[in-house]
Amino acid sequence: MRSTTSELNWSGTVTYTAERVLRPASLAEAAEIVAREPRVHGLGTRHSFNDSADAPGVLLDLTAVPTDLVVDPERRTATMGAGTRYGVVAPEIDRAGFALHNEGSLPHISLGGAIATGTHGSGTALGSLSTAVRSFELLGPDGSVRTIDRDDAGFDGAVLHLGLLGVVTRVTLDVEPTFRMRQDTYGPIPWDTFTAHVAEVHAAAYSVCSYTVFGDTVSEVLLKSRVPDDADDTAVPDDLLGAPRLPGTPGDGHHTARDGSVGPWWDRLPHFPIESVPSVGSEVQSEHFVPLRHAAAALEAVRGMADRIQPHLHVCELRTMAADRFWLSPSQGEDVLCIAFTWKKHPAEVAALLPDLEARLAPFDGRPHWGKMSSLGGDAIAELYPRLRDFRDLVRSADPERTFASAFGERVLGA
Repeated sequence: MRSTTSELNWSGTVTYTAERVLRPASLAEAAEIVAREPRVHGLGTRHSFNDSADAPGVLLDLTAVPTDLVVDPERRTATMGAGTRYGVVAPEIDRAGFALHNEGSLPHISLGGAIATGTHGSGTALGSLSTAVRSFELLGPDGSVRTIDRDDAGFDGAVLHLGLLGVVTRVTLDVEPTFRMRQDTYGPIPWDTFTAHVAEVHAAAYSVCSYTVFGDTVSEVLLKSRVPDDADDTAVPDDLLGAPRLPGTPGDGHHTARDGSVGPWWDRLPHFPIESVPSVGSEVQSEHFVPLRHAAAALEAVRGMADRIQPHLHVCELRTMAADRFWLSPSQGEDVLCIAFTWKKHPAEVAALLPDLEARLAPFDGRPHWGKMSSLGGDAIAELYPRLRDFRDLVRSADPERTFASAFGERVLGA
């Protein structure tokens, strides 16, 4: 087991304040740590851009615990260690003849961290990564293992939990028969044309992502289309709202192939291959979810800040996500548009912009991504999440001695 201190998040902009970071090599070792330490918090792969994964005492990193993948063809499930990365386990699930319904843009993130923070891919008909969870195991304050199943009372409050209910050790996900995909790029689309047809554009394929810097156009739209099992390929349109299909790029070790070539789902759903190091941490991120019915108005509101946003912006990616019923989900109750900013590594300047940006999104019930930069405090969050009080009760019941408490949980959730 390895122990270190003074560790940073992926972008190098958050220094964890915990006394130690421990990396057990087995679940038994992890259980012993939780039972022994007065304050423990789970740590994923450090792709959060705030202190949501930080806490006093010990941070527990399970990335060294073996994946131990178990695929059940009859139940159509795959069970694996929560510390495993999507890009590592996805090809193994594919070799067993199955697929996950979606992945995030980065395959480098761990299952446990992604699920706990409501991380997602894109697709108007697709739920977040958390919606695939059938059940999960977590270590309680005494180190004992508890299993929470989809049929259990409180499941909808427990799946997306920000580490406040315990340390998740294993996750069982729904899977489906494996499939193939292609990625095609279109653009540019004039801004007014795009905003008049946001929902239409994002329903044009299985998964759709759009890119802009809030100028006169949406520069590129990326369509990820499923290829039928009985076909060598699938037809895609020659244009999208008049914008041509672009040549795209083959897989180059940095991006997954965007040239219309057919490949496995696990190599087309993410934007990057597992072997790459996207942006080498030279960025910070914020992401804001608004109901899809407000998409055009919300985008116009943000564009009104273009002159202030652009000097600090790499690109803004627009994605959609289907409604779910999880208490802390940014898409709880309604389909959403995700406005995801990849900022230059200007954390102070971005932090100064966020209050005004989020104020512009407030009329549209803009909810922040739990793992990214935000200026919203507890009062604003409480208004956006009607089940927050129920979540606090769930935390008190599961962790009365506050073994898993964090400063972020106290400050933002009151939990």
